Amino acid sequence: MAMYIEEFEVGQEMTSAARTVTEADVTAFAGLSGDYNSIHTDAEYAKSTQFGQRIAHGMLVYSIATGLGVRTGVLDGTVIAFLGIEDWKFLKPVFIGDTIRLRWTVTEARLSSKPGSGVLKRRMEILNQHGEVVQAGSTAVLVKSKARP
Repeated sequence: MAMYIEEFEVGQEMTSAARTVTEADVTAFAGLSGDYNSIHTDAEYAKSTQFGQRIAHGMLVYSIATGLGVRTGVLDGTVIAFLGIEDWKFLKPVFIGDTIRLRWTVTEARLSSKPGSGVLKRRMEILNQHGEVVQAGSTAVLVKSKARP
């Protein structure tokens, strides 16, 4: 169920469904982005790194998490625009076969100066299957308002 800016409350928390990061995801993202760094694409090389295996691209993990956020339906039809990312941190590696989910907490929800909209700021945390935070930061989106057409 989509929500308007007035329906969000500071401190409100949501968690998405989970999704497993696959080798096909890593391969497709490498092709799309042009990032064929060996840590992502060369299993033999990756064995010699501190991780001992290939890791998913950090931005791939972020991108998957944004999709998981969309799947909640909370902003389906009410989000207007993505405004920005602040203080994003890549805290732990995500490996092929790891399962991630997105947890977010509302930090600000206010009407904007643009008629019919408001700014929603959220603390985002991407968690792996062990409940460890692998990435975190804040994002802001412009959301439709009920109060002003």
